Amino acid sequence: MNHDSENNTRRSFLKKASAVAAVTPILGVPSIVNAQNLGSKTIKVGLIGCGGRGTGAATQALSADKNVQLWAVGDAFDDKIQGSLKQLKRFGKNGEVPKERQFTGLDAFQKVIDSGVDVVLLASPPGFRPQHLRAAVEAKKHTFAEKPMAVDMAGVKSVLESTELAKKNNVAIQHGFCWRYAPSTRAAYGKILNGDFGRVTSIYGTYMGSVYKPIPKSAVKPKGMGDVEWQVRWWTNYEWLSGAPILEQSIHSVDKIAWGMGDVAPIAAVGTGGRIQRDDPSNVYDHYNVAYEYPNGVMCHLGARQFSRSHGEVIDRIFCENGSVIGPNQPRAIDGEGKTTWRYKPEPGSVQNMYQVCHNEFFADLRAGKINNTGEYMANSTALAILGREAAHTGKRITWDQLFKNDEDMAPDSLKFEDSFAIAPVPVPGKKA
Repeated sequence: MNHDSENNTRRSFLKKASAVAAVTPILGVPSIVNAQNLGSKTIKVGLIGCGGRGTGAATQALSADKNVQLWAVGDAFDDKIQGSLKQLKRFGKNGEVPKERQFTGLDAFQKVIDSGVDVVLLASPPGFRPQHLRAAVEAKKHTFAEKPMAVDMAGVKSVLESTELAKKNNVAIQHGFCWRYAPSTRAAYGKILNGDFGRVTSIYGTYMGSVYKPIPKSAVKPKGMGDVEWQVRWWTNYEWLSGAPILEQSIHSVDKIAWGMGDVAPIAAVGTGGRIQRDDPSNVYDHYNVAYEYPNGVMCHLGARQFSRSHGEVIDRIFCENGSVIGPNQPRAIDGEGKTTWRYKPEPGSVQNMYQVCHNEFFADLRAGKINNTGEYMANSTALAILGREAAHTGKRITWDQLFKNDEDMAPDSLKFEDSFAIAPVPVPGKKA
């Protein structure tokens, strides 16, 4: 297994991106252009990152179009590849990948991209996302990228640069913020943004669940295994790989705040957070509460936590001048007395699975020659989550402009499995710069 000369050190790669993309982005709607369509040709898909979400993305891609073929797969670990391919056997030959197109190691992403694919699905740990996206766009591959798009501001700036390069190269970027594809939430947010309930005055979004893939107390790093390999195995527990739970998981609620506010830039954020239940060797918080300040006095709040044996919910409450909308599941609107004034009703026979809708639209657009680029608001929502995280970690009020002056890169200088890498300490408000 090649674990790699590879990665052109992620840090040097992101330094170049930060130098180019050092300005605050102007947020807006996705760009859509027309290009030569893919007609009826077989679309060859490469999967980069073969965990649960990557396997899910491959499942949706293969379900979206009968003439899609899984051409190549790549992951840091072979067992992940084999587990994924086992689940994809139900697609017959379209889901089969010969051994020579199964790539392992930290450089597997480049081998998948270079294997002759038309489309790549990016689902590795998000600490790698900016570099993988850049490689795909430079190779002129259409790309589906899972959320979040980065874990730090150096990564966000790289993604913004890749977004512009994708426009020049006429290739699509499709995001994985799945709620934007759910017919029910599209209907609800469409009415909100259309002004049906008046101006948005406040938003409160929650993402309360249990700890996601913690390091078991019985787990011990095997003798001879490098820190980088161990941390990639347990990536959700390390900030440089996952971005912490506010990015890896509750960014869905952050993204819906951005959506409800029309994807405009906030002014600033303040926040709190910490570790109450977690006592493992990770360096991520298990709860966050963030207040985002928007123009015109609008405040939007996020309540996120990962507590075991506790109440769980994922709810969005969008308060407007003439009522409130409660979602995301089975969204409805209520007036000031709590009376329901609108409720989502699905179209008979319509596809309601948001993950599948995402890929159905992605591949249908490619067939039709419609090149959709959602990179800007993907980067915006990622930056919004980073803003909240940094406000909580530092204890400071951080403005949007200050955030974009930050070039922090959390990754190791070198990126080889055998490397030693001491993780950053758990942040303490008032002590982190």
